[in-house]
Order: sequence, then C-alpha cells, then structure tokens
Amino acid sequence: MTEPDPLAAWRRHAGPCVLLDGFHALKHALRFGARVPAAVTTDRAAALALADELAPDVRDTLDGLLAEVEHEAYASLVARPHPTAVAALAVRPSRAAGLEALAHRPRRAPVVVLDQPRNLGNAGAVIRLAAGFGATGVVTTGTLDPWHPTVVRGGAGLHFATVVERLEVAELPPGPVFALDPEGEDIRGLRPPDDALFAFGSERSGLSRELRARADHLVALPMRPQVSSYNLATSVAMTLYHWSATGGAPRVP
Repeated sequence: MTEPDPLAAWRRHAGPCVLLDGFHALKHALRFGARVPAAVTTDRAAALALADELAPDVRDTLDGLLAEVEHEAYASLVARPHPTAVAALAVRPSRAAGLEALAHRPRRAPVVVLDQPRNLGNAGAVIRLAAGFGATGVVTTGTLDPWHPTVVRGGAGLHFATVVERLEVAELPPGPVFALDPEGEDIRGLRPPDDALFAFGSERSGLSRELRARADHLVALPMRPQVSSYNLATSVAMTLYHWSATGGAPRVP
C-alpha cells in the first residue's frame, strides 16, 4: 500500500535506489521482480487506465504502489518529466548475485560486452535488446555507469530482466570472446556458442587493446563498401539475431 506521505518515502529511498522513469520502465521492472518501495504519478486514474490497456498483469500491483502527487512535486523528483508522468524507485539487484549469474556454467545465452562505451542512451538501448533476446547479461568496461538514470530510461526498466554489471576486462566471465571488428571473419559463416561473449568497441574508438588481446575470434557484420559503421545498438541487434537464428535462442510460443 502507498504510504501517507509519498514524498517522504521517496526521499528516504532515493539514495540507494534506481530511478524508474516512466510507466513502461516501472511496468517492466515489476514484471521481472524488482522491489519498488516508492512510486508516484500526477494522475493515478490515467496510469491505471494505461495498465488496464498495456499491462493488466501488473495492474493490481500498480494500484497498491502508485501515489498521486502534484505536478510540481513530481517534476522535482526527475531530471526530465516523462510523458506518462510516472516515476518510481527500485532496489538495485545484488552485485554478488549478478556476478554469480554471469559466471555460472553451462551458460545458455551469451553475454554482451560493451567495451568502454560513451553514450548513455546507446547503452540503455543495448540493455533493452539484450533483455529481449534473453541474453545472460550486459557487461560494460570503462567509466560509464550502466545503472545511470539515463541508461535505465533508455533500457525501459529492462535492467531487471538481465544481469547488468560494470567490470574490468580481466574480470570478464568465462567463455569464448567474439569481438566485433571490420577486419574480422564474416559472422554469417559462424555459429557462435550459447556461452559466447559478444564484445563491441566504443562508438568512437572501437575495441580497446585489452579487449582485443582477450578476444578469441574477431568477427565482422556484413556492410557495403564505403559505409563506415553501424550504430552500436544496431550492431548488437544484428549479432544477437544471428545467434538466435542459428539455433541459440528459445522459440517464442
């Protein structure tokens, strides 16, 4: 049930929690087991009507969570108000549990590695893709925080549907590393194993020296001459689709 003072509840949990920005982020987080101690909206009736239409599976949970607040109060809690005027706080999953899941063998789905990514929105889009394909997780190297609010917004709350961690290259989980590189072998001739790590270089400088040295295979996506590159999320989508199309992903019923 909602607390008598939703803003006090928000302030109490804001420090250690992750911001869920918008109805869809909250919907996805709840579907995948997130603990949500605070959730607000400027219009409960509209938010619950949206749940009736798009997420009846979590409608009752939302009814018990959502507290209605004035627009000014809502706007003070988020950097950029979402069109659905919904925001929530979720407890970040245990790092120890995430590392255990990444290291567990046999692994039935790949891990996506973003090597020193720079763009927060691109990282969020990749996490959303990885969750959709059922990847084991997304690992970033470098300084970007994969749980930054902008990344979580780009991931539409699907951080809770897969493992998301930041590691050094030397800490990557076990498994053969297939690193994407324009000079690599055409991926269409390969059948990557389920325990593969698919590694993607940064948007600006490509693979780091450390990641390239860790790679077991350099692979390339098909691309016509004189086209320099694909968007990071597009590259991840093409790679995960190839893995799924060659027998790796479970069939959708």
